Amino acid sequence: MKIASWNVNSLRVRLPQVLDWLKESDIDILAIQETKVEDASFPIEEIQNAGYFCDYLGQKTYNGVTTISKLPIKSSIKLINGKEQEQKRFLLTRYYNNLTVMNLYVVNGQEVGSDKYEYKLSWLEDVKKHIKKDLSKTKYYVILGDFNIAPSDKDVYDPEAWNDKILCSKKERNALEEILNLGFSDSFRLFNQDKDLFSWWDYRTAAFGRNRGLRIDLILTNQALSKKCLKSYIDANPRKNDRPSDHAPVISVFDI
Repeated sequence: MKIASWNVNSLRVRLPQVLDWLKESDIDILAIQETKVEDASFPIEEIQNAGYFCDYLGQKTYNGVTTISKLPIKSSIKLINGKEQEQKRFLLTRYYNNLTVMNLYVVNGQEVGSDKYEYKLSWLEDVKKHIKKDLSKTKYYVILGDFNIAPSDKDVYDPEAWNDKILCSKKERNALEEILNLGFSDSFRLFNQDKDLFSWWDYRTAAFGRNRGLRIDLILTNQALSKKCLKSYIDANPRKNDRPSDHAPVISVFDI
């Protein structure tokens, strides 16, 4: 089974790219972030006509998450700790093969010390609490998405320049570590990887061509799923498309 995550930075703009990539890459489950489309306008028919099931939650202009799959959906949770989301960034989907997929579009945070930064840390704390209460409800559990956090310096093209900056600050990394400590692994780091592999490159300053990127799109797996992981990689090819997202898809493959 191939499970992937991709911040597409507007599903309206990139739906053809998404559907093409799903088929070319033979993806079973794709978690998408930053759809930027409210539910009433969501392109559900196009996705279903392409042969997929789809769980989605969105809002106009900003945020939004959707999980597209070959597998039928058992249930969907769109509340964090039972509360409505002000910003639509969280979607939990359960499948019939005892698999739970939590799709996250983590808050960017703007800059360290800002109100948005504090909101990011608070939001991550709420998500952690939800995960902690939910873990026992499934055998296989994956948390994936645009985390807007580079886990370590080896996930940053220039660690010195990014030292304690947004996406790389100590508090953000600690918040991610607390989620990992619930029994999850960063599936990408289950394997030996080449240096300087990233999933996001700023549109500005020709960052992609210079490979000035960060690895902030992650697939976290619980122990049972980590044991079934065969490989994990980043597909940078879609970043070369006309009108690309600034993110590339990340993929993990499992023997389940």
